[in-house]
Amino acid sequence: MTNSTQPDSPALVAATAMFVEVLVIGIGGLTAAVLVLIALIGPAATAKLAPVAGSSAATGVALAAAYALGILLDRAADTILTSYRRRLRSRFFPTNSAYAAARLQLAASPVLVARADYARSRMRICRGWLFNCLALALTADLAMLRYSFDHRLLTLCTTTVLSIVIAYGFFRAWRALTVTGYRKLAEQTATSPTSPSLPAQPGSVSPSEVQ
Repeated sequence: MTNSTQPDSPALVAATAMFVEVLVIGIGGLTAAVLVLIALIGPAATAKLAPVAGSSAATGVALAAAYALGILLDRAADTILTSYRRRLRSRFFPTNSAYAAARLQLAASPVLVARADYARSRMRICRGWLFNCLALALTADLAMLRYSFDHRLLTLCTTTVLSIVIAYGFFRAWRALTVTGYRKLAEQTATSPTSPSLPAQPGSVSPSEVQ
């Protein structure tokens, strides 16, 4: 008799991957938030709070905060890039129903679904860190303005330029992964002998619209 309480391995792996993905995005947002705090309270108060930040309780709170921020940042990044992503998708799928039908058709192959999920995970991380890099550039500059050290202007300029370059790299990676994902989905579903049709529902939104 099969134990019904045993967790489904693919579902558990997917949930773990999603947790790690959101945490990776949230760590960047939490770092930016900490830099804002440093800029607000100044060097003296930061030095007093440093021992507290290294405690186990602070670590647990930080992980929870990073996860919560990761969810917010992922949704915000997706909202900002939605219109551009739709333009990229229209090169391969002219309508929402065509895209939804292809996703439904792909679901019949667990191997292809796993590969697509992995690609989307990398895409979301690149998307999140595109905005993390821009936020870190701004907050790091604000924090460094509260400290006096040699070559501060050079350090500020270097940090800003480097962050913008890295952010652009994440944007290019996100775009390449997005285009590749749509292209592969179109190719994989086009070679299938049958294609499920979806009933037209005026005003409906594709269930796979959010990525």
